[in-house]
Amino acid sequence: MSIPETDLALWRTWVGREEVRHEVLDGEALRRFAAAIGESLDVEAHQPSLAHWAFFLPIAATDQIGPDGHPKRGGFMPPISLPRRMFAAGRMEFGSALTLGQPATRRSTIRDLQYKSGRSGDLILLEVEHIIDQAGEVRVTERQTIVYRDAGAATPAVIPADVTPAAEDAIWNPTSVDLFRFSAVTFNSHRIHYDLPYAQGEEGYPGLVVHGPFTATRLFAHACRHGPRPLSYAFRAVAPMFCGAPIILREAVPGQLAAIRADGADAMLASVEY
Repeated sequence: MSIPETDLALWRTWVGREEVRHEVLDGEALRRFAAAIGESLDVEAHQPSLAHWAFFLPIAATDQIGPDGHPKRGGFMPPISLPRRMFAAGRMEFGSALTLGQPATRRSTIRDLQYKSGRSGDLILLEVEHIIDQAGEVRVTERQTIVYRDAGAATPAVIPADVTPAAEDAIWNPTSVDLFRFSAVTFNSHRIHYDLPYAQGEEGYPGLVVHGPFTATRLFAHACRHGPRPLSYAFRAVAPMFCGAPIILREAVPGQLAAIRADGADAMLASVEY
Protein backbone atom coordinates (compact mmCIF):
# COMPACT_ATOMS: atom_id res chain seq x y z
CA MET A 1 0.00 0.00 0.00
CA SER A 2 1.47 3.35 -1.04
CA ILE A 3 -0.96 5.36 1.11
CA PRO A 4 0.55 6.20 4.52
CA GLU A 5 -1.34 4.55 7.37
CA THR A 6 -1.60 7.95 9.05
CA ASP A 7 -3.50 9.32 6.03
CA LEU A 8 -5.86 6.36 5.95
CA ALA A 9 -6.51 6.71 9.68
CA LEU A 10 -7.25 10.42 9.22
CA TRP A 11 -9.69 9.83 6.37
CA ARG A 12 -11.51 7.21 8.44
CA THR A 13 -12.27 9.82 11.08
CA TRP A 14 -14.79 11.21 8.56
CA VAL A 15 -16.99 8.11 8.97
CA GLY A 16 -20.14 9.23 10.76
CA ARG A 17 -19.84 12.86 9.67
CA GLU A 18 -23.18 14.41 8.69
CA GLU A 19 -24.38 17.26 6.53
CA VAL A 20 -27.98 18.54 6.55
CA ARG A 21 -29.39 20.69 3.75
CA HIS A 22 -32.82 22.27 3.32
CA GLU A 23 -34.35 23.24 0.00
CA VAL A 24 -37.70 24.15 -1.55
CA LEU A 25 -38.11 21.77 -4.49
CA ASP A 26 -38.29 24.00 -7.56
CA GLY A 27 -40.41 22.74 -10.45
CA GLU A 28 -38.34 24.66 -13.01
CA ALA A 29 -35.14 22.99 -11.83
CA LEU A 30 -36.84 19.64 -12.30
CA ARG A 31 -38.10 20.69 -15.76
CA ARG A 32 -34.54 21.48 -16.82
CA PHE A 33 -33.43 18.09 -15.52
CA ALA A 34 -36.22 16.39 -17.50
CA ALA A 35 -35.15 18.23 -20.63
CA ALA A 36 -31.52 17.18 -20.19
CA ILE A 37 -32.39 13.48 -19.85
CA GLY A 38 -34.91 13.53 -22.71
CA GLU A 39 -38.16 13.07 -20.77
CA SER A 40 -41.49 14.91 -20.60
CA LEU A 41 -41.35 18.55 -19.51
CA ASP A 42 -44.73 18.21 -17.79
CA VAL A 43 -43.05 17.42 -14.49
CA GLU A 44 -46.16 18.35 -12.51
CA ALA A 45 -48.03 15.45 -14.11
CA HIS A 46 -45.15 12.97 -14.34
CA GLN A 47 -41.84 13.36 -12.55
CA PRO A 48 -38.79 12.29 -14.58
CA SER A 49 -36.52 9.36 -13.77
CA LEU A 50 -34.46 9.80 -10.59
CA ALA A 51 -36.02 13.23 -10.05
CA HIS A 52 -34.25 13.71 -6.72
CA TRP A 53 -30.96 14.24 -8.59
CA ALA A 54 -32.30 17.62 -9.73
CA PHE A 55 -32.09 18.93 -6.15
CA PHE A 56 -29.52 19.45 -3.38
CA LEU A 57 -26.81 20.07 -5.96
CA PRO A 58 -23.15 20.45 -4.90
CA ILE A 59 -22.18 24.09 -4.40
CA ALA A 60 -18.59 25.34 -4.16
CA ALA A 61 -17.20 28.84 -4.55
CA THR A 62 -14.92 29.46 -7.53
CA ASP A 63 -11.80 29.44 -5.33
CA GLN A 64 -12.86 26.06 -3.91
CA ILE A 65 -12.78 24.23 -7.25
CA GLY A 66 -9.89 21.83 -7.88
CA PRO A 67 -7.97 21.39 -11.16
CA ASP A 68 -10.28 18.55 -12.26
CA GLY A 69 -13.37 20.73 -11.86
CA HIS A 70 -14.58 18.97 -8.71
CA PRO A 71 -14.81 20.83 -5.40
CA LYS A 72 -11.53 20.68 -3.49
CA ARG A 73 -11.09 17.81 -1.02
CA GLY A 74 -12.07 18.30 2.59
CA GLY A 75 -15.19 19.67 4.25
CA PHE A 76 -17.97 17.11 4.37
CA MET A 77 -16.01 14.70 2.14
CA PRO A 78 -12.63 13.48 3.45
CA PRO A 79 -9.44 14.97 1.90
CA ILE A 80 -8.49 11.78 0.03
CA SER A 81 -5.33 12.41 -1.98
CA LEU A 82 -5.77 9.86 -4.78
CA PRO A 83 -6.20 11.90 -7.99
CA ARG A 84 -9.10 10.15 -9.77
CA ARG A 85 -12.63 9.89 -8.42
CA MET A 86 -15.93 8.62 -9.79
CA PHE A 87 -19.47 7.86 -8.75
CA ALA A 88 -19.23 4.08 -9.18
CA ALA A 89 -22.44 2.61 -7.76
CA GLY A 90 -25.65 3.43 -6.00
CA ARG A 91 -28.71 1.89 -4.43
CA MET A 92 -32.00 3.75 -3.90
CA GLU A 93 -35.30 3.08 -2.19
CA PHE A 94 -38.31 5.22 -3.02
CA GLY A 95 -41.29 6.29 -0.95
CA SER A 96 -43.92 8.71 -2.18
CA ALA A 97 -43.05 11.06 -5.04
CA LEU A 98 -41.48 14.39 -4.18
CA THR A 99 -43.86 17.32 -3.76
CA LEU A 100 -42.82 20.31 -5.87
CA GLY A 101 -42.90 23.79 -4.41
CA GLN A 102 -42.53 22.51 -0.86
CA PRO A 103 -39.51 22.33 1.48
CA ALA A 104 -37.48 19.16 1.84
CA THR A 105 -34.46 18.11 3.87
CA ARG A 106 -31.54 15.93 2.85
CA ARG A 107 -29.41 14.36 5.56
CA SER A 108 -26.10 13.03 4.25
CA THR A 109 -23.84 10.72 6.26
CA ILE A 110 -20.41 9.22 5.55
CA ARG A 111 -21.13 5.56 6.33
CA ASP A 112 -17.90 3.72 5.46
CA LEU A 113 -14.41 4.10 4.03
CA GLN A 114 -12.45 1.10 2.81
CA TYR A 115 -9.04 0.60 1.25
CA LYS A 116 -8.61 -1.92 -1.58
CA SER A 117 -5.87 -2.74 -4.06
CA GLY A 118 -6.97 -2.98 -7.69
CA ARG A 119 -5.40 -3.40 -11.12
CA SER A 120 -4.77 0.35 -11.30
CA GLY A 121 -3.26 0.49 -7.81
CA ASP A 122 -4.69 1.84 -4.58
CA LEU A 123 -8.46 2.31 -4.28
CA ILE A 124 -10.54 4.04 -1.64
CA LEU A 125 -14.24 3.18 -1.56
CA LEU A 126 -16.32 5.80 0.21
CA GLU A 127 -19.95 5.02 1.11
CA VAL A 128 -22.25 8.04 1.45
CA GLU A 129 -25.89 7.81 2.47
CA HIS A 130 -28.46 10.46 1.53
CA ILE A 131 -31.96 10.52 3.03
CA ILE A 132 -34.50 12.99 1.62
CA ASP A 133 -37.37 13.78 3.96
CA GLN A 134 -40.44 15.82 3.11
CA ALA A 135 -43.46 16.56 5.33
CA GLY A 136 -42.14 14.12 7.92
CA GLU A 137 -41.90 11.25 5.42
CA VAL A 138 -38.78 9.67 3.93
CA ARG A 139 -39.16 10.04 0.17
CA VAL A 140 -35.77 8.74 -1.04
CA THR A 141 -32.96 6.79 0.61
CA GLU A 142 -29.79 6.54 -1.48
CA ARG A 143 -26.42 4.96 -0.75
CA GLN A 144 -23.62 6.03 -3.10
CA THR A 145 -20.21 4.43 -3.61
CA ILE A 146 -17.54 6.95 -4.57
CA VAL A 147 -14.26 5.44 -5.77
CA TYR A 148 -10.92 7.23 -5.52
CA ARG A 149 -7.96 5.72 -7.36
CA ASP A 150 -4.49 6.32 -8.74
CA ALA A 151 -4.14 7.89 -12.17
CA GLY A 152 -3.22 4.55 -13.76
CA ALA A 153 -2.55 3.95 -17.44
CA ALA A 154 -4.44 5.65 -20.26
CA THR A 155 -7.80 4.11 -21.13
CA PRO A 156 -7.80 2.53 -24.61
CA ALA A 157 -10.30 3.62 -27.23
CA VAL A 158 -13.43 1.54 -27.67
CA ILE A 159 -13.20 -0.49 -30.88
CA PRO A 160 -16.70 -1.03 -32.29
CA ALA A 161 -17.84 -4.61 -32.76
CA ASP A 162 -20.78 -6.14 -34.58
CA VAL A 163 -23.35 -5.92 -31.78
CA THR A 164 -26.92 -6.66 -32.85
CA PRO A 165 -29.60 -4.94 -30.76
CA ALA A 166 -32.56 -7.01 -29.58
CA ALA A 167 -36.11 -5.95 -30.39
CA GLU A 168 -36.73 -4.44 -26.94
CA ASP A 169 -33.37 -2.67 -26.73
CA ALA A 170 -33.05 1.11 -26.89
CA ILE A 171 -30.14 2.73 -28.72
CA TRP A 172 -28.74 5.84 -27.04
CA ASN A 173 -26.26 8.13 -28.81
CA PRO A 174 -25.17 10.75 -26.26
CA THR A 175 -23.63 13.84 -27.87
CA SER A 176 -21.33 16.47 -26.41
CA VAL A 177 -24.36 18.77 -26.10
CA ASP A 178 -26.19 16.08 -24.10
CA LEU A 179 -23.22 15.74 -21.75
CA PHE A 180 -22.94 19.50 -21.32
CA ARG A 181 -26.64 19.84 -20.50
CA PHE A 182 -26.51 17.01 -17.95
CA SER A 183 -23.44 18.58 -16.35
CA ALA A 184 -25.31 21.89 -16.20
CA VAL A 185 -28.51 20.61 -14.58
CA THR A 186 -26.58 18.60 -11.98
CA PHE A 187 -23.98 21.36 -11.43
CA ASN A 188 -21.23 18.83 -12.14
CA SER A 189 -18.11 20.64 -13.33
CA HIS A 190 -15.85 17.57 -13.64
CA ARG A 191 -13.90 18.36 -16.80
CA ILE A 192 -13.88 14.83 -18.25
CA HIS A 193 -17.47 15.41 -19.42
CA TYR A 194 -16.96 18.61 -21.47
CA ASP A 195 -13.24 19.46 -21.79
CA LEU A 196 -11.81 17.11 -24.42
CA PRO A 197 -8.14 18.25 -24.17
CA TYR A 198 -8.27 17.74 -20.40
CA ALA A 199 -10.04 14.37 -20.64
CA GLN A 200 -7.43 13.10 -23.12
CA GLY A 201 -4.29 14.85 -21.93
CA GLU A 202 -4.71 14.82 -18.16
CA GLU A 203 -6.89 11.80 -17.38
CA GLY A 204 -5.97 9.60 -20.34
CA TYR A 205 -9.42 8.96 -21.77
CA PRO A 206 -9.95 8.55 -25.53
CA GLY A 207 -12.90 10.96 -25.53
CA LEU A 208 -15.44 12.77 -23.40
CA VAL A 209 -16.76 10.48 -20.68
CA VAL A 210 -20.49 9.86 -20.36
CA HIS A 211 -21.59 10.54 -16.77
CA GLY A 212 -22.34 7.43 -14.76
CA PRO A 213 -25.46 9.07 -13.29
CA PHE A 214 -26.64 10.02 -16.80
CA THR A 215 -26.41 6.38 -17.86
CA ALA A 216 -28.06 5.24 -14.63
CA THR A 217 -30.94 7.63 -15.32
CA ARG A 218 -31.41 6.32 -18.86
CA LEU A 219 -31.37 2.71 -17.64
CA PHE A 220 -33.97 3.55 -15.00
CA ALA A 221 -36.19 5.11 -17.66
CA HIS A 222 -35.76 2.01 -19.83
CA ALA A 223 -36.89 -0.17 -16.93
CA CYS A 224 -39.97 2.04 -16.41
CA ARG A 225 -41.12 2.10 -20.04
CA HIS A 226 -43.79 -0.58 -19.51
CA GLY A 227 -43.93 -1.25 -15.78
CA PRO A 228 -44.92 0.56 -12.59
CA ARG A 229 -42.68 2.95 -10.68
CA PRO A 230 -39.96 0.85 -9.00
CA LEU A 231 -39.66 0.64 -5.23
CA SER A 232 -35.88 0.32 -5.42
CA TYR A 233 -33.08 0.71 -7.95
CA ALA A 234 -29.39 -0.23 -7.90
CA PHE A 235 -26.62 0.31 -10.44
CA ARG A 236 -22.91 -0.37 -10.77
CA ALA A 237 -20.50 1.08 -13.34
CA VAL A 238 -18.07 -1.51 -14.68
CA ALA A 239 -16.47 0.26 -17.69
CA PRO A 240 -16.35 3.85 -18.99
CA MET A 241 -18.53 5.01 -21.88
CA PHE A 242 -17.58 7.75 -24.32
CA CYS A 243 -19.31 10.42 -26.34
CA GLY A 244 -19.88 9.68 -30.02
CA ALA A 245 -20.41 5.92 -29.70
CA PRO A 246 -23.85 4.26 -29.43
CA ILE A 247 -24.90 2.63 -26.16
CA ILE A 248 -27.44 -0.19 -26.01
CA LEU A 249 -29.88 -0.09 -23.09
CA ARG A 250 -31.08 -3.65 -22.49
CA GLU A 251 -33.39 -5.50 -20.11
CA ALA A 252 -32.62 -9.10 -21.03
CA VAL A 253 -34.36 -10.41 -17.90
CA PRO A 254 -37.20 -8.51 -16.19
CA GLY A 255 -35.70 -6.19 -13.61
CA GLN A 256 -32.08 -6.78 -14.75
CA LEU A 257 -30.57 -4.15 -17.02
CA ALA A 258 -27.31 -3.35 -18.75
CA ALA A 259 -25.79 -0.49 -20.71
CA ILE A 260 -23.67 -2.06 -23.46
CA ARG A 261 -20.86 -0.24 -25.26
CA ALA A 262 -20.18 -0.31 -28.98
CA ASP A 263 -17.54 -3.01 -28.41
CA GLY A 264 -20.13 -5.30 -26.78
CA ALA A 265 -18.82 -4.83 -23.23
CA ASP A 266 -21.20 -4.31 -20.34
CA ALA A 267 -20.49 -0.80 -19.07
CA MET A 268 -23.17 -0.53 -16.39
CA LEU A 269 -25.34 -3.13 -14.67
CA ALA A 270 -28.56 -2.23 -12.89
CA SER A 271 -31.59 -3.79 -11.26
CA VAL A 272 -35.07 -2.67 -10.20
CA GLU A 273 -37.59 -4.08 -7.74
CA TYR A 274 -41.32 -3.34 -7.88
